[in-house]
Amino acid sequence: MNHVEVSAVIPVFNDREALERAIPQSLSVLEKITDRFELIVAEDGSTDGSTGLVREWERHDHRVRLFHSDERLGRGKALNRAFSSARGEIVCYYDVDLATDMRHLPDLIDAIRRGADVATGSRLMKESDVARTAERDIASRGYNALVRLALNSRLHDHQCGFKGFRKQSLMKLLPKIQAEHWFWDTEVLVQAQRAGYAIREFPVRWRPGRGTTVKPRDVWEMGSDIVRLWRRLHVEKS
Repeated sequence: MNHVEVSAVIPVFNDREALERAIPQSLSVLEKITDRFELIVAEDGSTDGSTGLVREWERHDHRVRLFHSDERLGRGKALNRAFSSARGEIVCYYDVDLATDMRHLPDLIDAIRRGADVATGSRLMKESDVARTAERDIASRGYNALVRLALNSRLHDHQCGFKGFRKQSLMKLLPKIQAEHWFWDTEVLVQAQRAGYAIREFPVRWRPGRGTTVKPRDVWEMGSDIVRLWRRLHVEKS
């Protein structure tokens, strides 16, 4: 393959139905951004036929790559694996349900092209266009307020699954990232700020997908992860 500028990663766990829409739409949007891209599906132990679907795409389109794991790694580990093997100078990822409007993908990539080390979509900025239940909105705002308070973050939204990185910068961060699942999104932003990276956060249009794989247990775990990361950072300071 020729030199790759952009590697887009979609983390997947039993998401065949969503993939049927996400793959062609991703290719269509990426084609308008650059002709030097790859689309990586980080498929994490799925049992619903997701693997076979991506393999079929891979056979017919050299730009599509499958990263399959027989056993569940966890979202964070699956992303680490995909990013480490990505060929692009710019790497990004977004959720398979395309909850964040794909019209923002050019903005995400352009932010890195213009010098940012990290770019991230936000559902919690004043200009953001978000539709979700009051219960989920309150939970999200509470979680992000806790991250800002406990982990000294300046960002609004840490868990939006729509982020881009200069690969060289991300590779320096990955050894510090211990989160194996959903907290990965938060930890990478916290560690990037501590490293002094240039970060661009911008408002997005966001609509919930038809199903979410974030369970109440995951929310509890992320709260525990905030405490664990705070302890780690506190020890590093002393």
